[in-house]
Amino acid sequence: MKKRILIFISAVLFVSCTTSQKPLYSWGNYADANYNYLKKNDEKATSKLLEMYEKIIKKQNGSRKVVPPGVYADYGFILIQTNRKEEGKIMLLNEIALYPESKIFVDRILKMIE
Repeated sequence: MKKRILIFISAVLFVSCTTSQKPLYSWGNYADANYNYLKKNDEKATSKLLEMYEKIIKKQNGSRKVVPPGVYADYGFILIQTNRKEEGKIMLLNEIALYPESKIFVDRILKMIE
């Protein structure tokens, strides 16, 4: 009898620990797009990465419903590298607005492009 109770309690604890929670952020296929960008570093890979950032920014399915940390900054930096400086600056400023702790890092990037 004690053994059955112990098994039942163990099963209940196991099931309760494995409930799936919605992640804080949704990243889409960011990992694949970033990997291809870093590996190939060509115009097509850059274009796909920029598209991925746009998708992440437009649609957030995570529980926080905000863009993940670093996405605006990375997107902005790549836009700047592709000579879209004004759009890039806007993205960098969005990063600071959403994640104020990134200000030190983002300010360095902004100083580099001035």
